[in-house]
Amino acid sequence: MRAMQINRICQLDEIAQPLAPVDAPVPSPGADEVLVRVSVCGVCHTELDEIEGRTPPPVLPVIPGHQVVGIVEALGENCRRLALGDRVGIGWIYHSDGGEQENLSPEFRATGRDVNGGYAEYIVVPEDYACLIPAEFSDVEAAPLLCAGAIGYRSLRLCELNDGETLGLMGFGGSAHIVLQLAKHLYPDSAVVVFARSEEQQAFARQLGADWAGGVDDAPPNAPQAIIDTTPAWRPVLAAMEHLAAGGRLVINAIRKTDADKSEMAAIDYPRHLWMEKEIKSVANLCFSDIAEFLPLAAEIPIHVETEVFALEDANSALQALHRESVRGAKVLDVNSASD
Repeated sequence: MRAMQINRICQLDEIAQPLAPVDAPVPSPGADEVLVRVSVCGVCHTELDEIEGRTPPPVLPVIPGHQVVGIVEALGENCRRLALGDRVGIGWIYHSDGGEQENLSPEFRATGRDVNGGYAEYIVVPEDYACLIPAEFSDVEAAPLLCAGAIGYRSLRLCELNDGETLGLMGFGGSAHIVLQLAKHLYPDSAVVVFARSEEQQAFARQLGADWAGGVDDAPPNAPQAIIDTTPAWRPVLAAMEHLAAGGRLVINAIRKTDADKSEMAAIDYPRHLWMEKEIKSVANLCFSDIAEFLPLAAEIPIHVETEVFALEDANSALQALHRESVRGAKVLDVNSASD
């Protein structure tokens, strides 16, 4: 099968093509597993973290990708929940202990990092961690919902926002443009303000219903009670803490932060950034229940997903674009475009 894989840790500023095309064997499902023929796979910033070594795969080579949509083609022994032909999605959580905090469990295994992921024509996954995709979404629309959407859903819940309180979104890429729509549905009386580095991102946020959009350091009309940070950088953390209302909470939705501007944190000032009972909370992975709860809700709203599609063989171009550009929406690989 066609696949793109990580062979070594490298820096995207130095290596234009961090992934290598390979002809890999089609995997076989074991007991309690299903074989999925991949239709599309979303491209996530966490792939950059894997490639550049911030969250390195435990074994190389590995096939990345954890926003996978495809069709069940084979069932392993004991599979009962899914059927041949079902359209399913696979997110960052590949397997864990099944508990309420399975995202924090030492048994947590990540799709596309700890095991082979969706930058390939086929993937095997435990049946219990494949989720049915609502008919309202095309394959391309559904892919970003499996990580950018589901982790955004978890982040919004962790904000503990009350309807009528202001929500801030720091950064406006693949996840935040989904969270904005979700917040408008769940908290109709809450204003949503967006902090984004480019005027294009700010305009996109207003187009999707943001009540205000400005730069990272700009002050919104009302101090947010909660801010979700989806950026890979450190300066937005300080800016968000300064923007927060008294007693507010910053939820950092990032697997890793880069070291490029880590020195900015040396400027932290207790009265400005932390006093008045302000709080910082991280988001660690996600549970399968986050995906299972979010997808039907996304269909009910319905969430509009902005996407840019690349062929599987152009995965390196998609990753470099994500690394270098201001991102509008989400990038998705059409895995079977060449074979169909």
